[in-house]
Amino acid sequence: MGKATPFRWDELIEEARMMAARPYQPATQPDASVLEQIDWEAHGKIRFKPQDALFAEGPGQYPIEFFHPGKFFQKPVKMYRLDPMADKFFAREILYDKNHFDMPADSPAQRLGAGTGYAGFRIQESRNNDHLDWRNNDWAAFLGASYFRAIGDEYQYGLSARGVTINTVVKNASEEFPDFTRFYFEPSDKDEMTVYALLDGPSITGAYRFLMTRGKGVLMDVDANLFLRKDVERFGIAPITSMYWFSQKDKLFQEDWRPGVHDSDGLALWTGRNEHVWRPLINPAGINVSYFEDRNPRGFGLMQRERRFSEYLDGVHYERRPSLWVEPLGEWGEGSVELVELHTKEEIYDNVVAMWVPHKKVRAKDSYRLRYRLHWRADEPFATSLARCVATRIGRGGESANRPKGVRKFEVEFKGLASGVNPEAVVTSTGGKISNVMTEAVPDGEPGYWRAFFDVEAQDTVEIRLYLKSNGETLTETWLYQLHPV
Repeated sequence: MGKATPFRWDELIEEARMMAARPYQPATQPDASVLEQIDWEAHGKIRFKPQDALFAEGPGQYPIEFFHPGKFFQKPVKMYRLDPMADKFFAREILYDKNHFDMPADSPAQRLGAGTGYAGFRIQESRNNDHLDWRNNDWAAFLGASYFRAIGDEYQYGLSARGVTINTVVKNASEEFPDFTRFYFEPSDKDEMTVYALLDGPSITGAYRFLMTRGKGVLMDVDANLFLRKDVERFGIAPITSMYWFSQKDKLFQEDWRPGVHDSDGLALWTGRNEHVWRPLINPAGINVSYFEDRNPRGFGLMQRERRFSEYLDGVHYERRPSLWVEPLGEWGEGSVELVELHTKEEIYDNVVAMWVPHKKVRAKDSYRLRYRLHWRADEPFATSLARCVATRIGRGGESANRPKGVRKFEVEFKGLASGVNPEAVVTSTGGKISNVMTEAVPDGEPGYWRAFFDVEAQDTVEIRLYLKSNGETLTETWLYQLHPV
């Protein structure tokens, strides 16, 4: 441990504010020639020793282990333990020591010196857990730039969150990846832990407080205080990053033995107008950006609704990947949830980003205080009486005796309709022609399980909108889809 220095949350915020008035100064990195040799294989052989974990003997329930830097995580991050005293904390830096890691004798990491630093950390399961050994199980991890993630109900990692995004997919501008450069750990005897973080990048600084609760999944209350050094074209708040390669609806275009491969299959929205929206993800031919205008949104998230192993047939168990729901705490004003989808040919790349982007232009010297809650769960955290979309299927349009070229048939399934209703489908689009609209109960005998069919003929990209109603009452969430001509 380093020497003790006073720590206050409001002083960390003020430090971030003062940093924004000065030019960006990147941290000094360890020997890059050595780090380049610590590739995925070499990095996977370096493991923090559980007996050396922070809080391994308390206080609090949750020990913390640290990640070693390597080729893909080269920037050092300072780590601090907080000890309470009177009305404040004292912070002591956790100094890097390679002896805290198990690593092969010939590992390139053996050549790194005492000032190397750590790349990130992970929070282990409770020392009081009778079912999971904390030495082999963790529930939250922060690693790389401002990325972090947590497990859901099914005890698996999947998609990631980020502190902020700067100029994601902006013409004539490179995306920036600000870094969490410091973390401060406050233990608790409750089922929670508080972590403070300092963010720094060429265009922005910030101070974050994460109150993380381990329960059914993981809950994170985030308090973000952000200060701009430069103008930003696309400023992403509470961003989520995930992977979507293909599912059965677009399996026709993929060469893979599995029925589907994705960490998330759709974007869910609960708008300020109290509309519930479901937008299935796509893997576009290039770059696709969709805008969902709103004012004071109730929430949004990238979800994994398909929970059957048969839809993936993969031992990595995509059906167990968590969903992530963002719940704003307070009013966020006017803006849009923006969905960025990039083309991918492999599952190893994250190619989907969802984020809130304010309408007001973000300029140098602007500041923001944002509070929101992250729900890492299998499903959306708030129940609704509306039936939810559970599947989207696409094929050739028309009938078996007449399948005209360029016509696509959609089959969209909803679960949760009340018994005795006979819904009708309301389908609209921004162009093209809609025909052959019909609804029927899915013929498997499951109550409340209905599907809608319709054909779409379009020469250009069109946005399609669908919901089911009966006697003027909306029965389902709104299904949206962006169809690109083949």
